[in-house]
Amino acid sequence: MSEPANQAQRRQYLIRTLLEEQPRYRNIPIPGDAGEQERLLRSLMNVRPPRPIGERFLAVQDQYLRETRGECTDIADLTPSAEGLYLWQGDITTLRCDAIVNAANRGMTGCYVPCHRCIDNCIHTRAGVQLRLECASLMAKQGHEEATGQAKITGAYNLPCRYVIHTVGPVVSGALTEREEAQLASCYLSCLKLAEENGLKSIAFCCISTGEFHFPNDRAAEIAVKTVRPHRTNAEMKVIFNVFKDIDYQLYQRLLAAD
Repeated sequence: MSEPANQAQRRQYLIRTLLEEQPRYRNIPIPGDAGEQERLLRSLMNVRPPRPIGERFLAVQDQYLRETRGECTDIADLTPSAEGLYLWQGDITTLRCDAIVNAANRGMTGCYVPCHRCIDNCIHTRAGVQLRLECASLMAKQGHEEATGQAKITGAYNLPCRYVIHTVGPVVSGALTEREEAQLASCYLSCLKLAEENGLKSIAFCCISTGEFHFPNDRAAEIAVKTVRPHRTNAEMKVIFNVFKDIDYQLYQRLLAAD
């Protein structure tokens, strides 16, 4: 069987393979539009259970994902905002550093909602199906869901970083509590601890629990900076605060400029 020669052929091969895996999807037609095909592929990856798949699929998937990820930003090209601390606005899945932090749920195997806008969905989609499989293996060994404030480290597969550190932030459903603030601080400490234990020299934090978990942006930023600054015990460790929204950029810019 000949190998797919270009991105369009790779995308269609991946879609056909994933459709054939599950009988209930086999009659779904492949749209002609490239954008709709990409959305279908992402949806199929999002809903796929953590189970092995053939080496040919993985080879084609890896080539496809690496060619579609676009231009990456290297930590070496960033300017620190304070000693060892950086602020960068952009897509964390395009950041080249030792580890990026994923805001995960307690199941720790990614977001199963097709094309959901959360960072968990984006990271798993762009890393490839191997990431969910590794996460599921870790959770099977653990035997229970991850506690809020704790973290796990995995490979990054098709992302430009080396590792992904998955942490479970608190979900805020009403007035913010001291317990939820302590849990968020624990997320940052748990990630830093894993980074140091694994000899990493750089880590990029997303805005944990803000977005879909409804933690107030201003207080989340305060806790992040207040927690990371004194606990960056390794002087060589570079910490990036990655933001996507303008409001978060302004919050971190002010906090990092303060003494």
